[in-house]
Amino acid sequence: MAEPRERLRVSDVERQAAAYSLGTAFQDGRLDLSEYDTRMARAYGAVTYGDLDQLFLDLPRPAIAPALAPHYPPYPAPRYPAPQYPAAQYPRRLGPVGEVRGTALQLLLFVVTFGIWCFFYVFQTHDEMKRHSGEGLGGVLALLVAVFAYFVSPFLLSHEVGGLYERRGQRKPVSALTGLWVFPGILLLVGPLIWFVLTNNALNRYWRSEGAR
Repeated sequence: MAEPRERLRVSDVERQAAAYSLGTAFQDGRLDLSEYDTRMARAYGAVTYGDLDQLFLDLPRPAIAPALAPHYPPYPAPRYPAPQYPAAQYPRRLGPVGEVRGTALQLLLFVVTFGIWCFFYVFQTHDEMKRHSGEGLGGVLALLVAVFAYFVSPFLLSHEVGGLYERRGQRKPVSALTGLWVFPGILLLVGPLIWFVLTNNALNRYWRSEGAR
């Protein structure tokens, strides 16, 4: 058997509808402020339809309560262009770190060996950079260039040293243009000395930044 209506529980929407009707009665002058406050408290504390009905025994109550809040059409979601993200750039795995070579010691070896040490130096540095970065001439090819086209070697070495920094997104301390120092001082040895100090120091700084001692 169905429960009588007055014993059925009411919802929050129905409590709010009753409060709205009480507000209308107050505005129409049917309730004074004290009665309005008392009935509003009872409306929000109502549990069953019987509790709400007691509030309107002496008041007209619309059969259908008006909407409690205006209904607006759904606001269209803003259309933003889909963000474009660059492909993930993962750092490439690098090879072994090269050896730090003191500039003064290398210059001494050049003098003591009458320049022969420069071929060992070219081979070792290019070979280490090739093994480390996977790019460049490599030791053997750089040695052949040094033997048969020696004037090109300074440009190539400075270029590859600068490339090590560039691959890390850093400013290049030396570049192929650094090799131009070789020619103004080719007779006085000042230019080649400046070129070697700049290039070898830049290479040593890079190796140290990679953990070399």
